[in-house]
Amino acid sequence: MYTPMTISGLTVDPITNSPIVILKAVEGDATLPIWIGLLEATAIASELEGVRFSRPMTHDLLKNLMEMVNIQVSRIEVCDLKDNTYYALIHFKFNGKEMSIDARPSDAIALSLRVKAPIFVSDEVISKSSRIDLKAEPQDKSEKGKKWQEILENLSPEDFGKYKM
Repeated sequence: MYTPMTISGLTVDPITNSPIVILKAVEGDATLPIWIGLLEATAIASELEGVRFSRPMTHDLLKNLMEMVNIQVSRIEVCDLKDNTYYALIHFKFNGKEMSIDARPSDAIALSLRVKAPIFVSDEVISKSSRIDLKAEPQDKSEKGKKWQEILENLSPEDFGKYKM
């Protein structure tokens, strides 16, 4: 079963300084925090605030391309949670066929805002999210992964302006 949700806001994890998008059930009190990257947080925040850039961002480009070839996004689903990693599907219609494609939840959410598609979260994901291991080590231990971890850890809440909670 899936629960319809909306974006409640963006915040910053006080321990890791990582951006978090907060989803909230349309009906009821269920919430789901999803840790996301800085670029995806920017894409979500800019769309929430109606900020327009002189050139299209990646999610705007995807939306424009989908419109050109007549693809309609019907919904996005946050469908799984494995090893502290969320998974999502983007459901769409193309040439009369219903299809779906795997996506990171942050990208799916950024796209859903642009195309006005509803967001759904699996009830199993909501249940599993209450058992996330916040002390888990990052999976990417390469030099590049360590560099990105350092960048994200050095972000301050002020970097996200009014999206603090």
